Amino acid sequence: MLTEYVGDLILPGFLLNLWDLFIDVNMAWLFCGKCTSNARLDDKVAVITGCNTGIGKITAMEFCKRGARVIMACRNLEKAKTAAEDIRQQTADVKNAGEIVVKELNLASLKSIRQCAEDILASEEYIHLLVNNAGVMMCPRELTEDGHELQFGTNHLGHFLFTMLLLPRIIKSAPARIVNLSSLAHTWGDGDMHFDDITLEKSYSPTAAYGRSKLANILFTNELAKRLQGTGVTTYSVHPGVIDTELSRHLDTAISPIVRRLYQSRLCTMFQKSPWQGAQTTLHCSLDEKAGKENGLYYSDCKPRTPAKRARNEAKAQQLWEYSWGAVGLPKDYDPFVKG
Repeated sequence: MLTEYVGDLILPGFLLNLWDLFIDVNMAWLFCGKCTSNARLDDKVAVITGCNTGIGKITAMEFCKRGARVIMACRNLEKAKTAAEDIRQQTADVKNAGEIVVKELNLASLKSIRQCAEDILASEEYIHLLVNNAGVMMCPRELTEDGHELQFGTNHLGHFLFTMLLLPRIIKSAPARIVNLSSLAHTWGDGDMHFDDITLEKSYSPTAAYGRSKLANILFTNELAKRLQGTGVTTYSVHPGVIDTELSRHLDTAISPIVRRLYQSRLCTMFQKSPWQGAQTTLHCSLDEKAGKENGLYYSDCKPRTPAKRARNEAKAQQLWEYSWGAVGLPKDYDPFVKG
């Protein structure tokens, strides 16, 4: 991977971030994959986190068009309800469309995650799709209500706990799929989880912290895939591309106001993916028949790609799993790999 080589041997931090952004923007413009599957989701249940806007909303709408019962698990209930009503209106004339349900989920709160999972398990006999889509990007240093660094806590730990709590029901529903939104940003930073300074109190960089959380998404996917063998559940990590979404709002503090203005300029947005384009890889991994036979792969533009070497470290993936288990307070005797 060119960006990995350049990053490891030539470019440090800030320049590497810009290099990766440049490469990804241009590749997104030239090679934008498209989900070609016509698979229906009638009588299927799909759970999507953070889907009141952007690629998550597009994913929810597409699932609904295909007949799924879609659970929108979002932090902001009012925005989620507005988005849900918009999806209902846009699918009103679609034959055999599914339905939309809104649940409250704050991934920066372990209490909220447990409550949302409990509500879903109480109402849903099956869960066939889980799309861990929500995230925060390059924000100033902040801690979750449970004391975790916000980007790591939200993007990784929150989804780790949510997945573990829903997993017995997902296994019961097999064949089923779990899609974790990652990013090319997994190449940013030094590739260390910093277990000795897990909240990054000693040295915090918004871009490196984001990169760490996205690296964690891939490592989690890899380890989960190993443990899911034989269950009929497959899992995927996804790089959606550089997209014109609300996630760019912290670019001014993370890098510089100039970079944010450039990112949001008319010239730059010409080369960014639309939310519809950005959702295509998620849809491919959720629906495609061939992808359904694959497990633990990293996808970009609807094709399997090779992530950076740091994301293929099996020992690091296992260490992250063990740390995450304790960090979210799961009991040692809890077994998520049984039908429930």
